Amino acid sequence: MTATLLRTAAELRARARAGRRAVVMTMGALHEGHATLIRTARETAGPEGEVVVTVFVNPLQFGAGEDLDRYPRTLDADVELAGRSGADAVFAPSADEVYPGGEPQVRVSAGPMGERLEGAARPGHFDGMLTVVAKLLHLTRPDIALYGRKDAQQLALIRRMVRDLNFGVEIVGVPTVREEDGLALSSRNRYLSAAERQTALALSQALFAGRDRHAAQQALRARASEVPATRARAEALSAMGESRAAADTHAVATTAGGPAAVRAAARLVLDDAARLTPPLTLDYLALVDPADFTEIGDGFSGEAVLAVAARVGSTRLIDNTTLTFGTFGAAS
Repeated sequence: MTATLLRTAAELRARARAGRRAVVMTMGALHEGHATLIRTARETAGPEGEVVVTVFVNPLQFGAGEDLDRYPRTLDADVELAGRSGADAVFAPSADEVYPGGEPQVRVSAGPMGERLEGAARPGHFDGMLTVVAKLLHLTRPDIALYGRKDAQQLALIRRMVRDLNFGVEIVGVPTVREEDGLALSSRNRYLSAAERQTALALSQALFAGRDRHAAQQALRARASEVPATRARAEALSAMGESRAAADTHAVATTAGGPAAVRAAARLVLDDAARLTPPLTLDYLALVDPADFTEIGDGFSGEAVLAVAARVGSTRLIDNTTLTFGTFGAAS
Protein backbone atom coordinates (compact mmCIF):
# COMPACT_ATOMS: atom_id res chain seq x y z
CA MET A 1 0.00 0.00 0.00
CA THR A 2 1.31 3.47 -0.89
CA ALA A 3 0.56 6.38 1.41
CA THR A 4 -0.19 9.79 -0.09
CA LEU A 5 2.02 12.60 1.21
CA LEU A 6 0.09 15.73 2.16
CA ARG A 7 1.74 19.00 3.14
CA THR A 8 -1.17 21.32 3.87
CA ALA A 9 -4.40 21.28 5.82
CA ALA A 10 -6.23 22.23 2.62
CA GLU A 11 -4.98 19.06 0.93
CA LEU A 12 -6.14 17.02 3.90
CA ARG A 13 -9.57 18.67 3.93
CA ALA A 14 -9.97 17.98 0.21
CA ARG A 15 -9.77 14.22 0.72
CA ALA A 16 -13.08 12.43 0.43
CA ARG A 17 -13.96 10.67 3.71
CA ALA A 18 -15.71 7.32 3.95
CA GLY A 19 -15.99 5.43 7.19
CA ARG A 20 -14.00 6.33 10.30
CA ARG A 21 -10.72 8.23 10.24
CA ALA A 22 -7.98 6.98 12.58
CA VAL A 23 -4.97 9.21 13.22
CA VAL A 24 -1.51 8.27 14.50
CA MET A 25 0.54 11.30 15.57
CA THR A 26 4.33 11.07 15.33
CA MET A 27 7.44 13.22 15.14
CA GLY A 28 8.79 11.02 12.37
CA ALA A 29 11.84 8.72 12.40
CA LEU A 30 9.31 5.90 12.34
CA HIS A 31 10.18 2.44 13.65
CA GLU A 32 8.40 -0.82 14.42
CA GLY A 33 6.65 0.74 17.39
CA HIS A 34 5.03 3.28 15.09
CA ALA A 35 4.27 0.51 12.60
CA THR A 36 2.36 -1.31 15.33
CA LEU A 37 0.35 1.85 16.02
CA ILE A 38 -0.45 2.21 12.32
CA ARG A 39 -1.46 -1.45 11.95
CA THR A 40 -3.70 -1.11 15.00
CA ALA A 41 -5.22 2.04 13.48
CA ARG A 42 -5.86 0.13 10.25
CA GLU A 43 -7.66 -2.64 12.13
CA THR A 44 -9.65 -0.09 14.14
CA ALA A 45 -10.70 1.99 11.15
CA GLY A 46 -11.60 -1.08 9.12
CA PRO A 47 -11.38 -1.53 5.35
CA GLU A 48 -13.85 1.29 4.71
CA GLY A 49 -12.08 3.74 7.00
CA GLU A 50 -8.99 5.90 6.58
CA VAL A 51 -5.67 5.99 8.44
CA VAL A 52 -3.70 9.25 8.56
CA VAL A 53 -0.21 9.45 10.06
CA THR A 54 1.03 12.89 11.06
CA VAL A 55 4.75 13.67 10.95
CA PHE A 56 5.65 16.90 12.69
CA VAL A 57 8.63 17.73 14.90
CA ASN A 58 6.93 20.13 17.29
CA PRO A 59 9.27 22.92 18.45
CA LEU A 60 7.00 23.85 21.37
CA GLN A 61 7.73 20.66 23.27
CA PHE A 62 11.52 20.92 23.17
CA GLY A 63 13.17 22.83 25.99
CA ALA A 64 16.46 24.72 26.01
CA GLY A 65 19.38 22.38 25.38
CA GLU A 66 17.18 19.53 24.13
CA ASP A 67 17.63 17.76 20.81
CA LEU A 68 15.30 19.67 18.46
CA ASP A 69 18.00 20.41 15.88
CA ARG A 70 19.39 16.89 15.80
CA TYR A 71 16.08 15.07 16.12
CA PRO A 72 16.09 12.58 13.19
CA ARG A 73 14.11 13.60 10.13
CA THR A 74 13.56 10.75 7.66
CA LEU A 75 10.39 11.69 5.79
CA ASP A 76 10.88 9.53 2.69
CA ALA A 77 11.46 6.43 4.80
CA ASP A 78 8.56 7.42 7.07
CA VAL A 79 6.13 7.62 4.14
CA GLU A 80 7.27 4.22 2.92
CA LEU A 81 6.92 2.58 6.34
CA ALA A 82 3.54 4.21 6.93
CA GLY A 83 2.16 2.94 3.64
CA ARG A 84 3.57 -0.53 4.20
CA SER A 85 1.90 -0.62 7.61
CA GLY A 86 -1.53 0.37 6.30
CA ALA A 87 -1.69 4.18 6.25
CA ASP A 88 -3.64 5.92 3.52
CA ALA A 89 -1.98 9.29 3.96
CA VAL A 90 0.94 10.97 5.71
CA PHE A 91 0.28 14.55 6.80
CA ALA A 92 3.66 16.28 7.15
CA PRO A 93 3.01 20.01 7.56
CA SER A 94 5.61 22.71 7.98
CA ALA A 95 5.91 24.74 11.18
CA ASP A 96 4.31 27.68 9.34
CA GLU A 97 1.34 25.50 8.42
CA VAL A 98 0.77 24.39 12.01
CA TYR A 99 1.66 27.73 13.61
CA PRO A 100 0.78 30.46 11.09
CA GLY A 101 2.17 33.76 12.31
CA GLY A 102 4.72 32.14 14.62
CA GLU A 103 4.41 30.59 18.06
CA PRO A 104 0.83 30.64 19.32
CA GLN A 105 -0.08 33.17 21.97
CA VAL A 106 -2.86 30.94 23.29
CA ARG A 107 -1.79 27.45 24.41
CA VAL A 108 -3.19 24.47 26.25
CA SER A 109 -2.02 24.16 29.85
CA ALA A 110 -1.31 20.68 31.17
CA GLY A 111 -2.18 21.73 34.73
CA PRO A 112 -0.74 20.11 37.88
CA MET A 113 -0.28 16.66 36.30
CA GLY A 114 1.88 18.26 33.64
CA GLU A 115 4.31 19.53 36.29
CA ARG A 116 5.15 16.07 37.66
CA LEU A 117 7.78 13.54 36.53
CA GLU A 118 8.38 14.35 32.84
CA GLY A 119 6.93 17.81 33.39
CA ALA A 120 9.33 18.49 36.27
CA ALA A 121 12.29 17.24 34.24
CA ARG A 122 11.19 19.13 31.11
CA PRO A 123 9.36 22.33 32.13
CA GLY A 124 6.78 23.41 29.57
CA HIS A 125 7.05 20.16 27.60
CA PHE A 126 3.49 19.02 28.18
CA ASP A 127 1.98 22.43 27.46
CA GLY A 128 3.69 22.32 24.08
CA MET A 129 2.68 18.72 23.50
CA LEU A 130 -0.99 19.30 24.31
CA THR A 131 -1.08 22.45 22.19
CA VAL A 132 0.13 20.65 19.09
CA VAL A 133 -2.07 17.61 19.76
CA ALA A 134 -5.09 19.92 20.02
CA LYS A 135 -4.05 21.64 16.78
CA LEU A 136 -3.54 18.35 14.95
CA LEU A 137 -6.83 16.94 16.21
CA HIS A 138 -8.58 20.00 14.76
CA LEU A 139 -6.64 19.80 11.50
CA THR A 140 -7.11 16.05 10.95
CA ARG A 141 -10.63 15.71 12.48
CA PRO A 142 -10.28 12.03 13.42
CA ASP A 143 -12.85 9.73 14.95
CA ILE A 144 -10.05 7.81 16.69
CA ALA A 145 -6.51 8.83 17.68
CA LEU A 146 -3.93 6.25 18.76
CA TYR A 147 -0.89 6.81 21.01
CA GLY A 148 1.75 4.51 22.47
CA ARG A 149 1.64 3.57 26.14
CA LYS A 150 5.41 4.03 26.41
CA ASP A 151 4.65 7.73 26.83
CA ALA A 152 2.25 6.99 29.69
CA GLN A 153 2.06 10.50 31.13
CA GLN A 154 1.55 11.98 27.69
CA LEU A 155 -1.29 9.53 27.01
CA ALA A 156 -2.92 10.32 30.35
CA LEU A 157 -2.77 14.07 29.68
CA ILE A 158 -4.19 13.71 26.17
CA ARG A 159 -7.07 11.67 27.56
CA ARG A 160 -7.65 14.32 30.23
CA MET A 161 -7.59 17.15 27.69
CA VAL A 162 -10.03 15.36 25.40
CA ARG A 163 -12.37 14.75 28.33
CA ASP A 164 -12.05 18.18 29.95
CA LEU A 165 -12.34 20.17 26.72
CA ASN A 166 -14.97 17.98 25.05
CA PHE A 167 -13.05 16.86 21.99
CA GLY A 168 -15.20 14.48 20.00
CA VAL A 169 -12.56 11.82 19.52
CA GLU A 170 -11.83 8.38 20.97
CA ILE A 171 -8.32 7.99 22.41
CA VAL A 172 -6.73 4.53 22.18
CA GLY A 173 -3.53 3.48 23.96
CA VAL A 174 -1.38 0.85 22.25
CA PRO A 175 1.07 -1.36 24.22
CA THR A 176 4.80 -0.63 24.14
CA VAL A 177 6.82 -2.49 21.51
CA ARG A 178 10.19 -3.85 22.68
CA GLU A 179 13.33 -5.29 21.16
CA GLU A 180 14.02 -8.94 21.95
CA ASP A 181 16.31 -7.85 24.80
CA GLY A 182 13.56 -5.73 26.35
CA LEU A 183 14.62 -2.23 25.29
CA ALA A 184 11.54 -0.16 24.43
CA LEU A 185 11.58 1.06 20.84
CA SER A 186 12.27 4.79 20.52
CA SER A 187 13.39 7.09 17.76
CA ARG A 188 16.16 8.20 20.11
CA ASN A 189 17.65 4.69 20.36
CA ARG A 190 19.60 5.42 17.19
CA TYR A 191 21.70 7.91 19.16
CA LEU A 192 23.07 5.14 21.42
CA SER A 193 26.49 3.60 20.89
CA ALA A 194 26.80 -0.16 21.39
CA ALA A 195 28.08 0.34 24.95
CA GLU A 196 25.40 2.92 25.74
CA ARG A 197 22.69 0.64 24.44
CA GLN A 198 23.87 -2.10 26.78
CA THR A 199 23.60 0.28 29.73
CA ALA A 200 20.18 1.46 28.53
CA LEU A 201 18.81 -2.05 29.01
CA ALA A 202 18.72 -1.24 32.73
CA LEU A 203 15.53 0.78 32.21
CA SER A 204 13.44 -2.19 31.14
CA GLN A 205 15.31 -4.54 33.47
CA ALA A 206 14.43 -2.31 36.43
CA LEU A 207 10.77 -2.33 35.42
CA PHE A 208 10.79 -6.10 35.04
CA ALA A 209 12.44 -6.48 38.44
CA GLY A 210 9.71 -4.37 40.03
CA ARG A 211 7.03 -6.27 38.14
CA ASP A 212 8.48 -9.64 39.16
CA ARG A 213 8.73 -8.56 42.81
CA HIS A 214 5.09 -7.54 42.70
CA ALA A 215 4.05 -10.81 41.05
CA ALA A 216 5.92 -12.83 43.69
CA GLN A 217 4.23 -10.85 46.43
CA GLN A 218 0.82 -11.41 44.86
CA ALA A 219 1.49 -15.14 44.61
CA LEU A 220 2.55 -15.21 48.27
CA ARG A 221 -0.63 -13.46 49.32
CA ALA A 222 -2.75 -15.78 47.21
CA ARG A 223 -1.10 -18.80 48.80
CA ALA A 224 -1.61 -17.40 52.28
CA SER A 225 -5.28 -16.75 51.57
CA GLU A 226 -5.84 -20.40 50.71
CA VAL A 227 -5.45 -21.36 54.38
CA PRO A 228 -7.25 -19.44 57.18
CA ALA A 229 -5.03 -17.53 59.59
CA THR A 230 -5.81 -19.88 62.48
CA ARG A 231 -4.03 -22.52 64.53
CA ALA A 232 -5.08 -25.13 61.99
CA ARG A 233 -3.19 -23.22 59.35
CA ALA A 234 0.29 -24.34 60.41
CA GLU A 235 -0.92 -27.93 60.61
CA ALA A 236 -2.35 -27.72 57.12
CA LEU A 237 0.88 -26.32 55.73
CA SER A 238 2.86 -29.03 57.49
CA ALA A 239 0.61 -31.68 56.01
CA MET A 240 1.33 -30.24 52.59
CA GLY A 241 5.03 -30.86 53.17
CA GLU A 242 5.90 -27.23 53.82
CA SER A 243 8.83 -26.26 55.97
CA ARG A 244 8.33 -24.63 59.36
CA ALA A 245 9.23 -21.27 57.82
CA ALA A 246 6.32 -21.55 55.44
CA ALA A 247 3.96 -21.40 58.41
CA ASP A 248 4.82 -17.72 58.59
CA THR A 249 3.65 -17.07 55.03
CA HIS A 250 0.60 -15.14 56.16
CA ALA A 251 2.61 -12.74 58.28
CA VAL A 252 5.17 -12.20 55.54
CA ALA A 253 2.49 -11.66 52.93
CA THR A 254 0.68 -9.03 54.93
CA THR A 255 3.70 -7.06 56.11
CA ALA A 256 6.30 -7.27 53.33
CA GLY A 257 6.22 -6.00 49.79
CA GLY A 258 3.71 -3.61 48.34
CA PRO A 259 4.70 -0.40 46.54
CA ALA A 260 7.86 0.07 48.62
CA ALA A 261 9.18 -3.36 47.65
CA VAL A 262 8.42 -2.73 43.98
CA ARG A 263 10.34 0.53 44.05
CA ALA A 264 13.25 -1.09 45.95
CA ALA A 265 13.56 -3.97 43.46
CA ALA A 266 13.65 -1.58 40.52
CA ARG A 267 16.05 0.78 42.28
CA LEU A 268 18.62 -2.00 42.83
CA VAL A 269 18.92 -2.51 39.08
CA LEU A 270 19.24 1.20 38.42
CA ASP A 271 21.84 1.63 41.16
CA ASP A 272 23.93 -1.12 39.57
CA ALA A 273 23.60 0.55 36.16
CA ALA A 274 24.90 3.81 37.63
CA ARG A 275 28.24 2.04 38.14
CA LEU A 276 28.54 0.77 34.57
CA THR A 277 30.75 2.23 31.87
CA PRO A 278 29.12 4.29 30.47
CA PRO A 279 26.88 4.92 33.50
CA LEU A 280 23.14 5.39 33.64
CA THR A 281 22.08 8.72 35.18
CA LEU A 282 18.63 8.44 36.71
CA ASP A 283 16.11 11.27 36.34
CA TYR A 284 13.35 9.55 38.25
CA LEU A 285 11.82 6.24 39.28
CA ALA A 286 8.18 6.52 40.30
CA LEU A 287 5.19 4.32 41.06
CA VAL A 288 2.15 6.47 40.41
CA ASP A 289 -1.61 6.61 40.09
CA PRO A 290 -2.33 7.04 36.33
CA ALA A 291 -5.24 9.35 37.15
CA ASP A 292 -2.93 12.16 38.29
CA PHE A 293 0.64 10.76 38.34
CA THR A 294 1.09 11.17 42.08
CA GLU A 295 2.99 8.51 44.03
CA ILE A 296 0.86 5.70 45.43
CA GLY A 297 0.94 4.59 49.07
CA ASP A 298 0.76 1.22 50.78
CA GLY A 299 -3.04 1.15 50.88
CA PHE A 300 -3.44 1.86 47.16
CA SER A 301 -5.83 -0.35 45.20
CA GLY A 302 -6.09 -0.46 41.43
CA GLU A 303 -3.86 0.09 38.43
CA ALA A 304 -0.53 1.89 38.89
CA VAL A 305 2.28 2.90 36.55
CA LEU A 306 5.91 2.10 37.36
CA ALA A 307 7.83 4.71 35.36
CA VAL A 308 11.50 5.44 34.83
CA ALA A 309 13.50 8.11 33.00
CA ALA A 310 17.28 8.22 32.67
CA ARG A 311 20.15 9.43 30.55
CA VAL A 312 22.81 7.31 28.95
CA GLY A 313 25.47 9.51 27.43
CA SER A 314 23.59 12.42 25.87
CA THR A 315 20.43 10.40 25.20
CA ARG A 316 17.41 10.58 27.48
CA LEU A 317 15.07 7.57 27.53
CA ILE A 318 11.78 6.75 29.27
CA ASP A 319 9.90 3.53 29.91
CA ASN A 320 7.09 2.19 32.08
CA THR A 321 4.98 -0.83 32.95
CA THR A 322 1.56 -1.25 34.55
CA LEU A 323 0.91 -3.07 37.83
CA THR A 324 -2.36 -3.84 39.62
CA PHE A 325 -2.56 -3.54 43.39
CA GLY A 326 -5.23 -4.74 45.78
CA THR A 327 -6.02 -7.96 43.94
CA PHE A 328 -4.17 -11.13 43.08
CA GLY A 329 -4.06 -10.09 39.43
CA ALA A 330 -0.81 -10.13 37.47
CA ALA A 331 1.13 -7.16 36.24
CA SER A 332 1.00 -6.20 32.58
